Amino acid sequence: MILIFLGAPGAGKGTQAQRIMDARGLIQLSTGDMLRDAVAKETPVGLEAKAAMNAGALVSDAIVVKIIEDRIERDDCAGGFILDGFPRTIAQAEALDAMLAARGLKLNAVIEIAVEDDALVKRITGRYTCAACNAGYHDEFKTPKVEGVCDECGGTEFTRRKDDNAETVKSRIATYHEQTAPLLPYYDGRGVLRKVDGMAGFDDVTDQINRVLDAL
Repeated sequence: MILIFLGAPGAGKGTQAQRIMDARGLIQLSTGDMLRDAVAKETPVGLEAKAAMNAGALVSDAIVVKIIEDRIERDDCAGGFILDGFPRTIAQAEALDAMLAARGLKLNAVIEIAVEDDALVKRITGRYTCAACNAGYHDEFKTPKVEGVCDECGGTEFTRRKDDNAETVKSRIATYHEQTAPLLPYYDGRGVLRKVDGMAGFDDVTDQINRVLDAL
């Protein structure tokens, strides 16, 4: 099974991908992680990516697709995978479609996790993590059981990402609507788009996704 999770920043794509991966034996593939791994291992395509980055250029869509192609050849992807963070544009989606078709593969579903913009801002600006173990918390939705003490490691220092402020978050959401949201009609036209209500609780969203997958 090959899946893509779409949604604006803060929609919960990573959380839900991890849950589906654990439950169904799929592999979550983050383009950022794959890119860093290819560069670190100095694979042929990793060297191409490194050269582009060293020159201050963006890594091309062709290089990213080749990195994905190399990654899905590994045995752990035989049972299927979830793409996280790719595609972000129509051009990337077309390149991905062509690569999969050349390998005799196709997308089973593209799942949109739909969340209202105001809720996204609240979700992201309220996030913080334990400085010692990176356990995640939220001002409103997930606070430590003991105020100021990490549930996981007992640490007492917490950090927030500098870009998790309202102005930056709104800019990131606007970029999503401009560049990535056009993928929704693209995939809807191919009959693979499925929408779930991301405004619901995390467990309910997981249940919605599982019902979609069970119906495939």
